[in-house]
Amino acid sequence: MTRHTAMGLPLAALLVACAAPEDPFFASGQVTADVSTASQIAQLRRLVAPFHQFEAALSAGWSVQFTPCLEAPGLGGMGFHYSNPAFVEDGGAVNLLQPELLLYEPQKDGQMRFIGVEYLVLFSDHPATEPPPTLLGQAFEPVPDAGLWGMHIYVGQHNPSGIFATWNPRVNCDNAGTLTSAAGHRHGQ
Repeated sequence: MTRHTAMGLPLAALLVACAAPEDPFFASGQVTADVSTASQIAQLRRLVAPFHQFEAALSAGWSVQFTPCLEAPGLGGMGFHYSNPAFVEDGGAVNLLQPELLLYEPQKDGQMRFIGVEYLVLFSDHPATEPPPTLLGQAFEPVPDAGLWGMHIYVGQHNPSGIFATWNPRVNCDNAGTLTSAAGHRHGQ
């Protein structure tokens, strides 16, 4: 093992151990993060960095509005979901660096703020009667009304409920034009 690697692993572990308690990765009810998971989350953040510009996401293939702006009273919101059809129709593959959906919260100025990603696996690819798919040690949640499994990672906006929580209490649809309820997207309630 090189000296750089030998010092790098303890340093990374120390950084994870000393992370601010308000960091969404360490929110109450979440699994304890390990260095590998933190590294993978960092990879995902690098991947989606250009998509803070909504037009970049559209150009990169996340161009189909999958849902209206979603929020649930008392739980928070998820915003609009934009899909990349190639990833949605991939036979149920789960790949951290190929999220099926990008999540956006509408802003007062008409812009869309990137807030996170959602991974989907259709029941036709992975039946609801089977154990849930997993990613980063997290089980997907069934969304029976939509016929799919889903899992969120809020890498664009802090989620006090946890980085993997379904709803983000800091997200709302106040600027969506017309408020849309979460009917039809009931996982996590």
